[in-house]
Amino acid sequence: MAQLHRRFSDEQIAFFFQAYQQGLMSREEIQETLAIGRARFFDLWKQYRSNPDSFCVAYRRVSSGRLSGEAEQAIEAELLREKALVDNPDLPISGYNYSALRDRLQKQGIRVSVNTVIDRARKLGCYQPGRRKRKTHDREVLTASIGALIQHDGSTHLWSPYASEKWTLTPAPNAGAGSRPSTTTAACSCLPISSPWKPPGPIFRPPERWCRPSACLCGITTPWASSASCRDETASLDCPPRTGWRKHVLQTDDVETQWGKMVAVLGIDVTFALSSEAKGKIERPYRWLQDRIVRTCALEKIDQIEDARAVLREEVDRYDHHQVHSTTQEIPALRFARALASGNSLFRPFSLPAPYTSPDDVFCLRETRVINGYGRISLFNHEIRVANVPLREQVDVHLVPDTDTDIMHIRIWHKDTLAHTVDLPLKGFRVHL
Repeated sequence: MAQLHRRFSDEQIAFFFQAYQQGLMSREEIQETLAIGRARFFDLWKQYRSNPDSFCVAYRRVSSGRLSGEAEQAIEAELLREKALVDNPDLPISGYNYSALRDRLQKQGIRVSVNTVIDRARKLGCYQPGRRKRKTHDREVLTASIGALIQHDGSTHLWSPYASEKWTLTPAPNAGAGSRPSTTTAACSCLPISSPWKPPGPIFRPPERWCRPSACLCGITTPWASSASCRDETASLDCPPRTGWRKHVLQTDDVETQWGKMVAVLGIDVTFALSSEAKGKIERPYRWLQDRIVRTCALEKIDQIEDARAVLREEVDRYDHHQVHSTTQEIPALRFARALASGNSLFRPFSLPAPYTSPDDVFCLRETRVINGYGRISLFNHEIRVANVPLREQVDVHLVPDTDTDIMHIRIWHKDTLAHTVDLPLKGFRVHL
């Protein structure tokens, strides 16, 4: 059916409303004559009553309906740049992101819809016609309070084709245990992989305002915990059959990683997700960040990690404070702030567990050694004398690397007592996670 302004003139419709005002026609009769609904009738009736002399139902186009030549050229240029990224096998990009392209155009002062971008993409061949249908995942991790479960993950990629090494995107803090009350990705930091430390960089020391979650959910291939470390510490016995021996491989929960030791000290429960779908609340933001960050780094020819961090901060700010979440239909930062204000939080203030007196005894790498007959321990080719500890006793060694000064701070504990401290050169220390 044709539009109302094409079927009736303004004078005819005004005549009907005039008859309705005088009680000569009912609302139902006018609706049936004009073939409109109740809501449309009252909308036109309100418009007529406000100004009967200038009543008009003619369609008025708000925009010009046509893009300028400069806008068309900008869209084509961005689509061709996008195609170059998709065709690059070295980048972790598998498809086009027209929403990101639209956002880049808006920064240039060109406002277009995603549908317009897709229409131009089809004409230029910058379009993938079909997408493989994925199996529907019907399991959800639901929490009633913030801080009840923090999903933790790591993503190592060549985030920029101009970078000389791969970088790892991880939720900050890099140890995961001092998680501050924030949205899922608001505390992300982009860190380079470096040797010998995995995770790289100095051990994290949280300020007093940061808090501990109740539990963490980690993937089995994160840089911080589980199978990536299991492979380094796997016990394997290959023996002939019928001897009673078998090949034994340590499973995910059989290996106590450095990260796992630290969160255990803080009283945080850790659960390992055996699939990506099981931790979708962190996988989805990671995929969103990865897609946008790689594109921006490639288009802006970024080759330094500090510049990549600036791109990350911008995208995280957009995700947390400006974008409406597709599931909750709310802005994440506002949703979190409301939960925090109402007291619906399981975040606990950070406090040093007894008997420790320094954050260095919590956020550190841990080793165990036994005092030998000479009152010493051997630690990565270093002989350290430990006084006031009986021979053959086991001690806990806390290693705190300082990459700024290339010094390893060592704190040795015996039966809840700090027995000895020493600083050694950082070079030569290699700790299995």
